[in-house]
Amino acid sequence: MTSASQLSLFDSSSPVDSFAVRVSPRARRLTVRVHIGGRVEVVVPQGVTPNTVRAFVTRNTSWIDRKVAQMGCHATPVAAIPAAIALASTGEHLQVQWRHSERRSLRCGPSEICIEARDLHGAIGLMREWLLIAARERLSPRLAELAQELGMSLKGVTIRRQRTRWGSCSSRGKISLNCSLLFMPPEVVRYLMVHELSHLQHMNHSEAFWRAVERHEPNFRHLDRQLTAGWRSVPDWVFKS
Repeated sequence: MTSASQLSLFDSSSPVDSFAVRVSPRARRLTVRVHIGGRVEVVVPQGVTPNTVRAFVTRNTSWIDRKVAQMGCHATPVAAIPAAIALASTGEHLQVQWRHSERRSLRCGPSEICIEARDLHGAIGLMREWLLIAARERLSPRLAELAQELGMSLKGVTIRRQRTRWGSCSSRGKISLNCSLLFMPPEVVRYLMVHELSHLQHMNHSEAFWRAVERHEPNFRHLDRQLTAGWRSVPDWVFKS
């Protein structure tokens, strides 16, 4: 949920073959994350040297290897169009109809999604377009309402399909939300929104920031753990081709 200033990839001789490094101005210490499929990401404060990062990864190799094996089990080699989609955030359950066609079209009803595409790649592309639209329609108004409820001034909302961040807040007061939040329970979505809205007052993860989060969401620690594990609930077609 932090704002990355750069993203690079280290291919080293360390026990972990490769890992992404995300430099964050908000980070106060080195942390490592293992994402769905086994991709390793190290979040580092500004000014940290590559040697320091490699030494950190080496010290944590045993833990990383265990997590890579665990998260890799959740990946599948090829995505497929599902027969139905469940949106935990709203309780909606939608049937999916895909018809092979030279046309490219997307129609949405109250309980179904109908797509026409020539091949699987095209069908998945339409599903992703639908997800962004659905998230914009469902998440943006909810965030605006929550901002008003908490007495905070929101400058704008952007919906994105991101692989590593559930949300972010810019210094200009604009918040970005991940469309995959639609697959999260409503209480977890609300926590993420509280988290990002709290950045409007504290553009860091200081003690003051976490006090602000706790004031609006006392159960934030439990919900944060749910959010961290939430990538497992995101269907393969959202990211896999």
